Amino acid sequence: MGFFTADFCDTCKEGIQVLGPGFSNFGGKKKMKGSLVTVKLNENNQELIRVLDEAGQGRVVVVDVQGVYVAVVGENLMKKALKNGWSGFVINGYVRDVHATKEIGVGLWALGTCPRKCPDLLPGFVDHTVEFGGVKFEPGAYVYADMDGVIVSKEALI
Repeated sequence: MGFFTADFCDTCKEGIQVLGPGFSNFGGKKKMKGSLVTVKLNENNQELIRVLDEAGQGRVVVVDVQGVYVAVVGENLMKKALKNGWSGFVINGYVRDVHATKEIGVGLWALGTCPRKCPDLLPGFVDHTVEFGGVKFEPGAYVYADMDGVIVSKEALI
């Protein structure tokens, strides 16, 4: 992928949002881009699993876990994302199985790791605007991520 988020920030200053600090890539893909789909979780990842069952078509799943300290993505969901054509994830939360996720060709930007998986408790929400890290993620906007960070634009930049 021939883009750099720093270049976008230099040349497309209007309309670019930059995700705040604290997010790292735990996936095997060093860059990702795509239109975004949002998932807001309430202590389980069932809505996320349903979204990943769809054809990804190069899209990025943006997940807001609302401060719960559990892993919402691990090896199995990374494999599902790869199989169904998703470009990657931006997760306001935690992941696990990092020994394996770093070998799977999907981007996985998240706050950190947690060995505990999600319990199956409350339903979540798909395609609602979510806000975290100083960014407003609106369904249909575009995510670009590389080693410098994650940016969001309402319009496609490439």
